[in-house]
Amino acid sequence: MSPRGRRSGGGSPELDLTTRLGPLVLPNPVMTAAGTAGHGAELAAYFDLASIGAVVVKSLSAEPWPGNPPPRVCPVPGGMLNSVGLQGPGVAGWAREELPRLEASGARVVVSLWGRRVEEFAQAASLLEKVAASSPAVVAVELNVSCPNLEDRSRMFAHSPEATAAAVAAARRIRLPLFAKLSPNTSELVEVARAALQAGADGLTLTNTLLGLAIDTAERRPALGAGGGGLSGPALHSVALRAVFECRRAFPAVPIIGVGGISEGEGALRMLMAGADAVQVGTATLAEPRAPALVLASLERTLARHGATSLAAVVGSAQDDETKAAMAGTRRRDEP
Repeated sequence: MSPRGRRSGGGSPELDLTTRLGPLVLPNPVMTAAGTAGHGAELAAYFDLASIGAVVVKSLSAEPWPGNPPPRVCPVPGGMLNSVGLQGPGVAGWAREELPRLEASGARVVVSLWGRRVEEFAQAASLLEKVAASSPAVVAVELNVSCPNLEDRSRMFAHSPEATAAAVAAARRIRLPLFAKLSPNTSELVEVARAALQAGADGLTLTNTLLGLAIDTAERRPALGAGGGGLSGPALHSVALRAVFECRRAFPAVPIIGVGGISEGEGALRMLMAGADAVQVGTATLAEPRAPALVLASLERTLARHGATSLAAVVGSAQDDETKAAMAGTRRRDEP
């Protein structure tokens, strides 16, 4: 596919927002984040889903999954905690019940997959492969490895290079671009990222939520039904920036999607300057359903103020000279 970049207004030079993520080409770099835009076309009532780069649906397992007991969401200083527990209809149920509306909206769809065992990643990928064969709307896979590995004492896959590699390799049978979504809750982030890439991931999504806890002081117990949860929102932004920055330095040529605390153009620009090729808007959407579209419009204005005419002019611009040189060399090789 070869979508056109958006044009900036006000008579300014054309702003090319075309976004290349390895084999995947999008018209602009703004996407939704898994878990914050539902399983289908819920946000279509608020903006044109085809206007943003892609819609990333809530993580799906091979079979339906009930999720965690309520309460599932709790506001906290700097963001929110969630413990939804990856509730979902399963890949087949999603394809039957939700995908048709996404197709009708014209959205480019990235499907997030998860599993509790390595073979469950393989099963989910196999089911999605069949769906994607008949739906051009499905353009990529995001592999959510920030979930408990029941074969390793429920340690997160994303906390282990070996477990992450096994999950990616199991899902790699699918012939769509595949991005591994990693956890910031590890001191081995770069090593985990390297393992995912060596196992066949085409790129990285950085990052998932931070582990956190809220206490209901009136009830003297955790505020969420499952105990702890994942912290997202503004408090995650600096953590995600560092994850993107470190992985871009380690992997100059690898497509990276940055996610965490983005609610306006400046936040998106910071993520791009750290080294992300694209960004996802998550928690902000729960308060303002138009947030992905608003971030895209804000990013255009922000880029215009910085005098940029393309994403390539800003992606990785906060990196050291050696990394920027390596990235520039990669872009030259990738250009037609």
